[in-house]
Amino acid sequence: MNLLPKSSKEFSSAEYWEKFFKKRGDKSFEWYGTYTELCGVLHRYIKPTDAVLVVGCGSSELSEQMYDAGYRALTNIDISTTALARMQERNSARRPDMAFLCVDAQHMEPFSDGSFQAVLDKGTLDALAPDGSPDTLGRVGRVFAEVCRVLRVGGRYVCVTLAQEHVLRAAVDHFSAEGWAVRVHRVEGQEGGFCLPVFVLVCTKFRRPAEGGAALPQILEVCEGEEGPPRRLGAPEELLDAVREIQAYALLRSQLASHTDPAQTPTLQLCHAHTGRPRYSCHVVDSPAGATLHRASHFAVFIVPQGRETNWLFGTAEGRSQLAGSAGFRRLVVVAMHRDQEYQDMEAIQSELSAKVMELAPPGLPANHQVPFLSVGGDLGQRSVMHRGSSTLSGDFVVEDVRGEEGRLYRRLVFLSNSSVVQSESLLGETGNPAGSGRKRNRKKKGQRAGPVQAPPPEGRGQAVDRSFLCCAHHRVMVSGLALLRGRGTDLAEGPVSVLLVGLGGGALPQFLHDYVRGSRVQVLEIDPAVLQVASGWFGFEQDDRLTVTLGDGLELIDALAQGGNCSYDVIMFDVDSKDPTLGMSCPPPAFVEQSFLEKVKSILTPQGVFVLNLVCRDPALRVGVLSVLRGLFPQIYECGIEDEVNEILLCQQGPQEQALTPPELLSAGQALQGALRRPGQPWDCSLDIAALLENLRIA
Repeated sequence: MNLLPKSSKEFSSAEYWEKFFKKRGDKSFEWYGTYTELCGVLHRYIKPTDAVLVVGCGSSELSEQMYDAGYRALTNIDISTTALARMQERNSARRPDMAFLCVDAQHMEPFSDGSFQAVLDKGTLDALAPDGSPDTLGRVGRVFAEVCRVLRVGGRYVCVTLAQEHVLRAAVDHFSAEGWAVRVHRVEGQEGGFCLPVFVLVCTKFRRPAEGGAALPQILEVCEGEEGPPRRLGAPEELLDAVREIQAYALLRSQLASHTDPAQTPTLQLCHAHTGRPRYSCHVVDSPAGATLHRASHFAVFIVPQGRETNWLFGTAEGRSQLAGSAGFRRLVVVAMHRDQEYQDMEAIQSELSAKVMELAPPGLPANHQVPFLSVGGDLGQRSVMHRGSSTLSGDFVVEDVRGEEGRLYRRLVFLSNSSVVQSESLLGETGNPAGSGRKRNRKKKGQRAGPVQAPPPEGRGQAVDRSFLCCAHHRVMVSGLALLRGRGTDLAEGPVSVLLVGLGGGALPQFLHDYVRGSRVQVLEIDPAVLQVASGWFGFEQDDRLTVTLGDGLELIDALAQGGNCSYDVIMFDVDSKDPTLGMSCPPPAFVEQSFLEKVKSILTPQGVFVLNLVCRDPALRVGVLSVLRGLFPQIYECGIEDEVNEILLCQQGPQEQALTPPELLSAGQALQGALRRPGQPWDCSLDIAALLENLRIA
């Protein structure tokens, strides 16, 4: 028998409920759970001696079971005479002290002010508020006003609800404006047959301050279980956000327990119970149908060591899919630890995660299945936040030192708006100049040359940055692009080379060009003063007469250079990211690859010069468009993909395609470039093999 309404709006009509209970007959209807499931929370807020008003009682056994548990002063109201008649008949002999009255919760005139110590509502508010329309808000506003009137000071409105956003917002806005304390309590282990979890909204009535007296502080709290203290929140929107997160997690659990879709790789955050701050990021990866699985390989958890969450294998959907395939499990949960959280050891993490990750298990998991925890090397890794800052352009960021898998220590710049991406990285070691050793000069206005800025020296800064080592693979390929200049006859060992680089980051690339290309003059365009400050203070970046930074918008500055017509560059490099994460191309921003702008770039490039573009594009159509524009301007285009990264480097030149270097010529040019860069007595990274990098070049 179908007992669901045709339209959600029917929930608020007396006619619907009359039909509902006539069809229901003598069977009780437990909206959002039974007394046994709810009593753990209800007993915290309603005493057996309290005078309790149960609004919208229907045919629920809740008040009957509360009566049997020792609650005697129970008054039940409903708008359905059918439900009330049956409840009266069922309880008159066994529970003579219970009252059943036909009263609309919007108009509770039969009850005087302050008549009750608790008003209990199980699903009635949700029934009265099917949407957020003005009529609905007017209706629930009248109910709230009556609840305020009939409750004594110190009394509580206890509402069992699904906490849909429009319902919760209406309640929080009303009762917090009245100066009441508002707490949203998650009911543990109770989904009520719905995808969304069940909550108990508890609003406690405080005495209003005297006229002219100080207003009471707003109290907004969320409790995610029966045990433990509530978490205090600062504003209604924070409370709504906390409830949304709980609902999203419940929905995800429902989906993961009912079906397996390898194309979907959901991600969720597990937060610290007391602070609400993120503690773990969990990525759920399922193997495709027909994949080869190991014995008893239903489910496993992989813990990513600290500092390695940005590695391609762990930090991208493609990498995690490859990891799951190689692990050979039906479902793999890849767990990354968050910075600013403390972790004891792997055993403690396993204990902390065990109960929660079991909620993410695949359907059909055998009973008592032992879930293996996997990792790399068995330790937690090492990550230390050395500095925190904020940029008006890029938001909050951290500088952190991370111990790599090979034991080396790296310094990273990470913008927290995209914490899975390392903005800049340098190797720390005994060689090179100490970070922050630059000379302090006066800052200039935007668009003018700026000297290095030295931040106050914090503890632990004195570790040296190895300026000979390029951590970023795409920087290595960009440097190898200078071999095309060698192929055109420019002698990099002695002759001058002018370089224009858009995007400073930590300064590793321009600093390397300055230190190893003897005749280079490198000009960097950087839009964010905070980035220059970090590069100078934490990554060993130093300016002089051959290496300068101009602060300003790269689009505007290149436009000015093109209009001036009195300068040209042998090499122009774009290594600048987009601040819009919704775009399919994260590097560079789209405006940097528009034809009109690239024409300006071409106009300030020497005839034999090289334009080097770091392209990070996940949208195939966008990539085709970028290449089409480039081909119209640069007949010679080489491309080089970066293994295990989305980055690809495009090397563009103006000469006819027939003059493109052959593989043997590229090999010779690469060897010559390496010979020009490597000097006796100067530190050198022996893993940098420019000729080998050029072997990966292909005509785009």
